[in-house]
Amino acid sequence: MTKEVKANILLVEDEENLHEALKLNLELEGYSVTSAFTGNEAFKAIKDEYFDLIIMDIMLPEVDGITITETLRIQNNEVPILILSAKNNSADRVLGLKKGADDYLTKPFNLEELLLRVNKLIQKNKKLLDKESIGDVYEFGKNKIDFKAQEAITWNNEHIELSKKEGMLLKLLLENKNEVVTREKILQSVWGYNVYPTTRTIDNFILNFRKYFERDSRNPQFFHSVRGVGYKYTE
Repeated sequence: MTKEVKANILLVEDEENLHEALKLNLELEGYSVTSAFTGNEAFKAIKDEYFDLIIMDIMLPEVDGITITETLRIQNNEVPILILSAKNNSADRVLGLKKGADDYLTKPFNLEELLLRVNKLIQKNKKLLDKESIGDVYEFGKNKIDFKAQEAITWNNEHIELSKKEGMLLKLLLENKNEVVTREKILQSVWGYNVYPTTRTIDNFILNFRKYFERDSRNPQFFHSVRGVGYKYTE
């Protein structure tokens, strides 16, 4: 029982025999596998758990694999996705990759090849995460944010309690330092799948951040609105 789990994998496949065979082989390789048989089950699992990789069929009940991939990317979820498809035509392959999949295998496939690709995607993602994660505490311009405690100490030593959504938006902007984060990405990443508050809501959050963290809120150094596109954090 002390065997270390190599990674958490979400397996989304509605064909039961193939699903069970894949699950067994992945577990023999030391992976922890969560099963989903429909698109909605996949969404629920992704909401509830962290995964290092998703292996997903295109043709699924309720919501197809391409739509799931596209939705996750809009939500700024960069989990690696390996798509499985019975369709062996280049248009599907291109569409899958275009919508954000990292790799693509056509059924029937060689099990050894699948396991090699799985390992490669997980290792590549771990390297990226090691570089990009901002951790629980982040400091800038004499401001200090503690994401775990959901609080901040500002440049003038004011203590501020952050709401959950403020913390999520701050983390999203900080992790994408010097890059514009689109309104769509923010709305789905912070407010969730298919919940759309108005753009004014995000504007109000950005105004709050300027009040908290900028020495001159009218002439911001850190938090910027990019007209018609989104928002950006710069240092």
